[in-house]
Amino acid sequence: MSETVVAPTGADNSVDRSRPASSYQAQPHDPSKPAVKRQIVCFSFYKIMPEWRRLPAEEKAAHKAGFAQVLDRWNRPGEFVSMTYSTIGTRGDVDMCVWSIGYAVDEMNRMRSELLSTALGGYLSTPHNFLAMTKRSQYQIDRPDESEGEGRGAIRPGGQKYIFIYPFWKTRPWYLLSAAERKRLMDEHIRIGLSYPRVKLNTTYSFGIDDQEFVVAFETNFPEDFLDLVQQLRETEISMYTLQDTPIFSCVRLSPSEMLDRLG
Repeated sequence: MSETVVAPTGADNSVDRSRPASSYQAQPHDPSKPAVKRQIVCFSFYKIMPEWRRLPAEEKAAHKAGFAQVLDRWNRPGEFVSMTYSTIGTRGDVDMCVWSIGYAVDEMNRMRSELLSTALGGYLSTPHNFLAMTKRSQYQIDRPDESEGEGRGAIRPGGQKYIFIYPFWKTRPWYLLSAAERKRLMDEHIRIGLSYPRVKLNTTYSFGIDDQEFVVAFETNFPEDFLDLVQQLRETEISMYTLQDTPIFSCVRLSPSEMLDRLG
């Protein structure tokens, strides 16, 4: 059953009440205003086949160089950037992560195609891949947020040593709550998050373009802060509206060559 728009007190009563209302108060783009230039974000997790590790060292070195060359060629400041992470020892089903940020789905498609077309790509599987976009949150956090700059559609990776990434779903009852009730619940969530200033949250949105609803990526140099933050958030009222927030990926940021060398 669709929810109809109810105009707030003092609002223009000419609103079209036949249109479904978004629980996130999303509106179609107003052509009289500049378009928000949102970013396309992709977290790709790769697993190396055991056969690759048994190849001669010089052949593996050539494979690594070819893979790194693609990453370097696609490093275009202001247009397309990738961060590389190792997950060896932190996950059993993946060995590395490539986090890319650009402005077009087609670019992301072509870049990933080039990676998988390398000699090393022939030995990779992709157990997990999350696609998302940037979007300004509806919730006010009472501080300047660099992720809401550049037309409210940009994120800037902070360069911390560790990142914790997971897909996220809310329950359907969450979307049926009033905006005021969601804000009340989120206020506590935000307050706790701000009490851990050494943890930076990047939230991206996947509605309709991937299976999950959000992808969250927490950057920090202090994994213990992130552990304590998540444990404290479990005790909040809003946690009852979490449908799923796994799998969780604990990643170590490295240069492409360092990440590839840890494959073996």
